[in-house]
Formats: sequence, C-alpha cells, structure tokens
Amino acid sequence: MNITLRVDATPSAPALLLRPWVDGDIEPLTEAFRDPALRRGAGGPLETPEEVRGWLELQRRGWVTGERLGFAVHEDQPGPGEGRLVGSVALKEAGYGRESAEVGYWTAAHARGRGVAPRALEALTGWALQAFAAEGLQSVRLLHQVDNLASCRVAEKARYEFRQVLPAQPPSFPRDGHLHVRHAGGPA
Repeated sequence: MNITLRVDATPSAPALLLRPWVDGDIEPLTEAFRDPALRRGAGGPLETPEEVRGWLELQRRGWVTGERLGFAVHEDQPGPGEGRLVGSVALKEAGYGRESAEVGYWTAAHARGRGVAPRALEALTGWALQAFAAEGLQSVRLLHQVDNLASCRVAEKARYEFRQVLPAQPPSFPRDGHLHVRHAGGPA
C-alpha cells in the first residue's frame, strides 16, 4: 500500500505531505531525535543510523501487517522533491473487524507551534475513517499523559472529544492519561 496524503497550506503554514517512511529519511530522523523533548515522548532515542534503520524496518513491517501505518510528515513544496521533515503520524490497529484504532504523532522541534500535528492528524483521521469504514472502523482514539497540555490542544484542534482520565499503568505509562476519541460521522 503506497498512500500519500496532502494537506493544504494555511496563511501561516506551508502545505504538508504525508507518506510512508523510506530509507532517505535516516538523516532527518536522526536530526529530529536529537531533541530531548521528542526523545522523552517517543519512548526512546534514535541516535545512530543503525537504530534509525531498525525503526524504519518496524515501520515497513507495520504496513505489511496492517498493525501500524506510519507516515513521515514533510513540508510540501512545489516542484520536484520534498520539503523538510516536520513530524510523524501513525494509525495503529486499524484492520478488518476492528471498530476502533489509535493514532500517535510527534512534531520536530523546528516545526512546533505551526499547526503541523493537528493538520496532519486531521488528514490521517479523515482518511482512516473513510478507508477502513467498510472493514468496520467507527472511531479513532488518541491517548496522552495528563501533563502533556500540547497534546490536549492538538486533540481538540483535530476534533477529538475528551472522554476520560485513564489511570497510570507503570512502568510503561507512569502517569494518568487522557483519552480523546473521534467518531466516524462526528462533527465536521
């Protein structure tokens, strides 16, 4: 499956291109993961080309199994080639017979505050709810730690409704979390 999604430019932000990860993303990924905030939120470092290659292989495998459809988010520019890597979005556990899936995302440090995450998440969510509707997908979940106020704002901007506080589950989830949900046919 080779899916490419495009997001229109806004008056303050360039258009975005979402596409599956490729080997050419090794250098920009290594650069993005030099950011300590990204490393904390993404569950670990990607410091060496070997670690990045391993991560990219997991992304490729996710597309084959359908368990994780990960997209690199680039600034979309006119003409040949892509703009700079600005983030990542992923759809997890969307497949035949599953009524609900989950999304994950991160934004590169240099692109924060420009609406990258909510715009990319909005595009991914709309695509997923349409593409997997015939297979039974009815909703998409977004989870984050309660102290991650930026993720709460992203969820709201991407039209995910706050549902509940989830109790911590150490060691993987050391703090309470928020559950946000977006339903098929929800608010436009």
